[in-house]
Amino acid sequence: MKILLVEDEQKLSAALSKGLEHEGYTVDVIPDGKKALTRISLHRKDYDLVILDLMLPGMDGHEICKQVRQWGITIPILILTARAETEKKVDLLMSGADDYLVKPFSFAELIARIQALLRRPSEALPEKLTVGDIELDLGTRSVTKSGTPVELTLKEFGLLEYFMRHPNKVVNREDLLNHLWDFNYSGFSNVVDVHVKNLRKKLGERDDGAVLETVRGIGYRMVA
Repeated sequence: MKILLVEDEQKLSAALSKGLEHEGYTVDVIPDGKKALTRISLHRKDYDLVILDLMLPGMDGHEICKQVRQWGITIPILILTARAETEKKVDLLMSGADDYLVKPFSFAELIARIQALLRRPSEALPEKLTVGDIELDLGTRSVTKSGTPVELTLKEFGLLEYFMRHPNKVVNREDLLNHLWDFNYSGFSNVVDVHVKNLRKKLGERDDGAVLETVRGIGYRMVA
C-alpha cells in the first residue's frame, strides 16, 4: 500500500513516515498544500490513501479535500486536526474526508484508522490472495507456497502483493517504482530488478515453469 502524507511539521512527518514504512507502507511526504493538490491530481492512481493535515502552507486540508472530491477522485482521505479544530469535524466530513484524527494521537490508533479505511467496501481488497500454489495473507503478512512458509522482506512482500493483484498481466518497471518506492527514486534505477530477482529466487519455480516471467524491455508477469 502507498500513502501520501501531507504534513508540514517536520518532526511529526518524519516520525510518521518512519513508523508507516516500518509497518510495510510506502510513503511520500509533501509539506505544502498546493503541491499536494497537484500531486494528487496527477498521480491519483499511485496512492491508496492520503493522510492530510488540516493546517498547511499554500492551501489548507479542508480546501484540498473539497477540490479533490469535486474532481471525482475517490481516494480515501484521513484528516489530522488539532484539538481546537474539532468543532469543524462536521464540515470536514461534509467536504469529503473519510475520517479524522485529533492531535496528539497514538501511532497504534493511526494504524487502526488506516486499516479501517482500507477495508471499506468502496476500496475493498481481499485479505488473502491466491495465485497458483502461492497464498498471501495481508492480515498476518505471511506467504506460503504449496503450504510451505516463504520468508520475505517488506519490499519483497509489497512486490508480490502487487503481482498477485495483477496475475497474467505485464507489469512494467515504472508502475512498480511508482507504487512501491517514493518519488525520490530514479526511474533508471535497477532497484526493481534486484528485488524481483531476490523474490523469484525465494519463490522458486513450478513444474510448468517460472512463477515470475521477464518480459524483455518492459517488465514482469506473474503466471497464474
